[in-house]
Amino acid sequence: MKKLRKYLLLGLFACNLTACDYLDIVPNETATEEDLFESTEAALRYLYSCYSYMPASENTHTSISTAGDEIVSCFGGEPAQLYFQGGYSGSNLGNVEAYYNNMYIGIRQCYLLKESIASVPGITQETIDDYTNQADFLIAYYHMVLLQHYGPIILVKSLPSTTTPANEFLPRSTYDECADWIAGEFKRLSELLPAERTGSDYGLATSVAAMALRSRVLLYKASPLFNGNSEFYSTFTNPDGTQLISQTFDRNKYKEAADAALEAINFAESHGYSLFTSAEGSSISTIAAPYPQDPVQRRLRLLNTDEYSREVLWANTRSEPAYSIQSKSRPFLIWGAGYGTSLKMVERFYTENGLPIDEDPDFDYEGRYGTTILDDDTRGEGITLKLHDQREPRFYAWVAFHNGFYECRSARVVSGAQELVTNGAYWESQERSDGDNQRWRTNFTKNSNCGKGGRTNNYSMTGYLNKKGVRPDYQAPASESAPTQDYPKPIIRLGEVYLNYAEACVGYGESSYVADGMEKLNALRERAGIPDVLTAWARAKHPITSYDTAVSDGRLMDIVVRERMIELYMEGHNFWDLRRWKIAEENMGTLQQGLNVEGTTDEELLQVVTISQPRSFISPAYYLMPIPNAQISTNKQMVQNPGY
Repeated sequence: MKKLRKYLLLGLFACNLTACDYLDIVPNETATEEDLFESTEAALRYLYSCYSYMPASENTHTSISTAGDEIVSCFGGEPAQLYFQGGYSGSNLGNVEAYYNNMYIGIRQCYLLKESIASVPGITQETIDDYTNQADFLIAYYHMVLLQHYGPIILVKSLPSTTTPANEFLPRSTYDECADWIAGEFKRLSELLPAERTGSDYGLATSVAAMALRSRVLLYKASPLFNGNSEFYSTFTNPDGTQLISQTFDRNKYKEAADAALEAINFAESHGYSLFTSAEGSSISTIAAPYPQDPVQRRLRLLNTDEYSREVLWANTRSEPAYSIQSKSRPFLIWGAGYGTSLKMVERFYTENGLPIDEDPDFDYEGRYGTTILDDDTRGEGITLKLHDQREPRFYAWVAFHNGFYECRSARVVSGAQELVTNGAYWESQERSDGDNQRWRTNFTKNSNCGKGGRTNNYSMTGYLNKKGVRPDYQAPASESAPTQDYPKPIIRLGEVYLNYAEACVGYGESSYVADGMEKLNALRERAGIPDVLTAWARAKHPITSYDTAVSDGRLMDIVVRERMIELYMEGHNFWDLRRWKIAEENMGTLQQGLNVEGTTDEELLQVVTISQPRSFISPAYYLMPIPNAQISTNKQMVQNPGY
């Protein structure tokens, strides 16, 4: 067993869920094609190696997923920074350059497994079938990753030959053909894979994951970027003239996506999956993490960090890298604290009445940048902006602001140079957890516990910190840089599928679909502690009393879009969603704003400033990632994405 464990390329569980040390260290060894033929143990190693190509969206040095408008990062070596600077091209893809080749290498490896698995000595037919189905799931998933990054791709439907002559190289398939093939594979596999895997199999492919991912693929296909986009792609064709992205809008694509999402929801719930509506029974105990104590905030904080969550439909179980979202979001000790929520995202969260801040008559929108005093154990304590008062629970659960709270643990810093790191402020005046080092009162003035200090890195550029995805029992001792509280990172959860359904139903526009879709969206609002849409909007400055009228004037889709941006904040969706909705240029191509982190007093800090970090969105190019130039020069059938 020890020999086997060192080959677990996913760090897949070598335990059961009652003793969770399943997030193993990814080893240097990799399985070879020869390994596959040795034994059933070698075949298992090879299967795990097929999973090793899965992108890790939480790895901020290889993923582009933080390049939306949710945060401002102080770290200069990330793929997102090159994207913001307008530096991407076919010859310069930064740290995500390997995605194109790696996905196709992973696809080829999966086909090799399928071709050879039956020849493994002593292997059972049941195992052959399961490994084959898992390989097909990964083939579909890797195609899906390519489609998300690059748009229309070359579909590889069988083991590719390494000796194919250049004149027989394939062209790109149309976007719709790619999406339909991937969705069809997920649908087929949903009838072959098990609905759940536990213990050492957790993280492997399931039928529930296949159905959920199918809903995402079909929603993307129905979205404005790919559904009748003649504005960007009228000349985007293969050498033979084949139009690669549809030129005519088809609302039935939304119906197809809605039906797929509802099927996925019903399928998942029939197998025991459900929204995370209570933190009772959580693996993160109130002893290890007594805060947040507010039950709504607690379930929101734990919904995607609790390894027992039945909302998570598929998760990445690889050990978290040091340069993760969790590590870069935590308060500063010796490093970190660089993921500051943008002011745009702060203002995107609803009020406590479930309305946008400019629509709620009870919220002082014009005076939001004035100051107020908080004295509330669930929200904050001390002077802060009015903008931070009377907000919805998701804001307080997921964003740390000046004189708000950050629920996490850290080692006591008592003497010497380490005392200078925290400026002595945390333990004596900012600690708010009765001496149990469980919670910070975050102070963003320059020389306070979350302030910039004299650093040129490892600080919040906005005067906020992200909390989403950071476990409240996370330990951040001054002597360690790697996270001490790891967990499976959700790739897709039921809440997303609810939102997929709502968006597709509203996009389709038929009354019964709209009502059903909004019922799912309202379930998320209820979980978040805010009123349903019609109840909230009945008292808005510009009221909405009927879904039908709000569909026709486009306001209901705006509500769905905003709900998705809030609910899926910092889960790797924002970057892709802004592009597929065709609103990336206006949201990602403008300078971000935050608070004056050079301020040494409350009054100086609580001033809105524009952050000079450059942002440039090149349209239409940046709506898709560029194909590597080497692929264009090698394959004469391959055309580059528009704008590059």
